[in-house]
Amino acid sequence: MRQLSEWTDVEDPAWPVLQDEFAGRPVPVEVLPVTPSRAAPGCSSCGSARDPLSLVLHSGGLVVDHGRVRVLAGAPSGAAGLPGPARVNRFPAAFDPAWRPLGALVVGHDVLGGVFALNGHDPAACGRPGAPGQMLCFAPDSLEREAREMGCGTWLTWLLPGRLDQFHDGLRWPGRQRESQSPELSQGIAGYPFLRSKEARADSAATTRTPVPLTELPTLSSDFCRQTGLGDPGFLGSFPSEGPA
Repeated sequence: MRQLSEWTDVEDPAWPVLQDEFAGRPVPVEVLPVTPSRAAPGCSSCGSARDPLSLVLHSGGLVVDHGRVRVLAGAPSGAAGLPGPARVNRFPAAFDPAWRPLGALVVGHDVLGGVFALNGHDPAACGRPGAPGQMLCFAPDSLEREAREMGCGTWLTWLLPGRLDQFHDGLRWPGRQRESQSPELSQGIAGYPFLRSKEARADSAATTRTPVPLTELPTLSSDFCRQTGLGDPGFLGSFPSEGPA
């Protein structure tokens, strides 16, 4: 972890560049308001202000494409339904210079239960693919962790032209974009039969899709992986039930 002054006292911060990126893309991006004093705990563990994770200091999170992706940032100012990275990644309450995230830093989720994380300093030791500092995506259809040859900033700009459909390639159904906009930020979409199942792909009209607390989707995926021999996907984020922080 870093002290907040180490994080902020830099030249050429990334936030103005990110704002320009958000404004110039076809996919809508909502920047949630942040409470500055509550953003500081997240900042002390997330890089430097030159890094795209500077959005932790300047926003309470990003809502991409009407909620299809939720990018974690600072603690929201108000009950926005989106937790801060400190809570999701179980940051220690007190500053600890030796603390590191559990294998990877979870930076976002999608409405179907996908998880986006930033690899730590030794992903191989944690059984994770990819190199240190690369984005890692837990796909809701394959239930596998996929390394992306990009850092967090490139990943953000990758999302904005509407490329999320590539990530959800096996999880499409008529009206999916409209349904993806319906849940609150604290919710995702669960389907039965599972959206990744052969039955659901063969007949999407026969699938029941329901908004559920977002916390349930990674838990269901982890349980399914262990029960079917796919292995433990590892830490996918922690979602305490007492509300955003």
